[in-house]
Amino acid sequence: MFQIRKATAADSQLIFDLITKLAVFEKMEKEVVTSVEELRQNIFVNNYAEVIIAEEEDKPVGFALYFYNFSTFVGKPGLYLEDLFVEPDCRGKGYGKKLLVELSKIAKSKNCGRMEWSVLNWNTPAIDFYKSLGAKPMHEWSVFRLDEAAISTLAK
Repeated sequence: MFQIRKATAADSQLIFDLITKLAVFEKMEKEVVTSVEELRQNIFVNNYAEVIIAEEEDKPVGFALYFYNFSTFVGKPGLYLEDLFVEPDCRGKGYGKKLLVELSKIAKSKNCGRMEWSVLNWNTPAIDFYKSLGAKPMHEWSVFRLDEAAISTLAK
């Protein structure tokens, strides 16, 4: 039995744990500097992001965290997928695709003109999977980032 449900504040620890597992998979565990409380505050109080949880027989097996942006060229909101993760022992069951299908339904209901996400260049299984769904890499674009320290410096 598989289901996808919208996360609630009671899932804050679960979301933190899944983010940590994703970070380990991506070899970026030192990058996780948030806390359960900060996630709870920013997702469920400030509403900066939303989360859906995938469950198999009522056991959490994956999640997707997303938020909305806006395309000036399209003139519509877009859904930005920040993180998608399925437990390693549950991969190959179609759960990642089901999460993306659910996200596409959410995007359609919000009249989004785009759905976008980033993927690490070395993660060829994910790249192949996304391409199989019709997603196209944006080779002509590069991602730029200001971290918190750089934001503070620039804001002075």
